[in-house]
Amino acid sequence: MTNVGLIQSACSVDPEENLKKTLAAAESAAGKGAQIICTQELFRSQYFCQSEDHNFFQLAEPIPGPTTDAFQKLAQKRQVVVVASLFEKRAAGVYHNTAIIIDADGALLGRYRKMHIPDDPLYYEKFYFTPGDLGFRAWQTRYGKIGVLICWDQWYPEAARLTALRGAQILFYPTAIGWHPTEKEKYGAAQYSAWETMQRSHAIANGCYLAAANRVGHEAPAGGAGIEFWGQSFVVAPSGEVIARGSVDREEIVLAEIEWARIDESRTHWPFLRDRRVDAYAGIDQRLID
Repeated sequence: MTNVGLIQSACSVDPEENLKKTLAAAESAAGKGAQIICTQELFRSQYFCQSEDHNFFQLAEPIPGPTTDAFQKLAQKRQVVVVASLFEKRAAGVYHNTAIIIDADGALLGRYRKMHIPDDPLYYEKFYFTPGDLGFRAWQTRYGKIGVLICWDQWYPEAARLTALRGAQILFYPTAIGWHPTEKEKYGAAQYSAWETMQRSHAIANGCYLAAANRVGHEAPAGGAGIEFWGQSFVVAPSGEVIARGSVDREEIVLAEIEWARIDESRTHWPFLRDRRVDAYAGIDQRLID
C-alpha cells in the first residue's frame, strides 16, 4: 500500500505566499500519511496565461532553484516523494511548464516538460511555454514507479500510453482547469464530465492508477470574467473507479490509498497491453492519414 496526497488550493497574487501555503499543505499531507505528494499546476502564482503579458515572465525560475530546494528539504525531512509544478526559466527566451520529481531522500530525480501546449481563450500558453523536449518518462521512486504529465496532456491517450509503457504505475497530472463563468450554465456539466471521462479512460486502458491535482477559486489576473477553477482533484483506480475526490470550492488535501496488487489484477483480467497490435499501428505518428 502507498498513500497519495493531492494539494488542492486557491492562489493569491503573491508567489511567496503561495509557496509557503503549498509547503505547509505538503507538511500536512505527510502528517496524514501521504507518501507521494503532488501539487496543482503552476501553484506559485495565479494562472497568468489568461493574457499575453511579458511581465509574467518574471515569475519563472531556474531548476534547480529556490522552489526546488525548498521541496527537496521537505522531501528529505518527511521521507516523501514530491511532484511539484513550476514555471521553468531554461534560458533567456526559453521557458517551460515543468514538473519536478523528488525522491523520498530529497534527490531530484528529474523533470517533465509539458509536451502539449494549448492556445485557447484565457489559456494562452503558447505565448509563455516552449513545448517539452524530454519526451514521456517514468521514474522509480521509493514508493513506486510514477509518470508525470501536465494538464493539457490529459486529453492525449498517446501521452498516457507512452508513459505507462515506460513502467509508470501511477500517472500524475498537475492541473489548472476551470469554467469560463459565462459558459458554465450551458456547458459546465458536459465540460467537467469530459475531463473526468478522459482520465478514467487512461487508467482503464493502461491498467494503472491516475491522480489529477487541480486548483480552486476564481482568478482574473488580467481582468474580465476570468476563470472559475473547478477543483475536484481526484484519484482513479485501474478499474476506472474514482476512489477519492475533492470538493468543487474548498482548499484541501485529497488522500487515496494505492493498492499495487490492483495493477496486476487489472492487467491480467483486462489484458489490453498484451493484446495491442503493435504491428498494425503504422501512421499513428502522422498528423493525419490523407
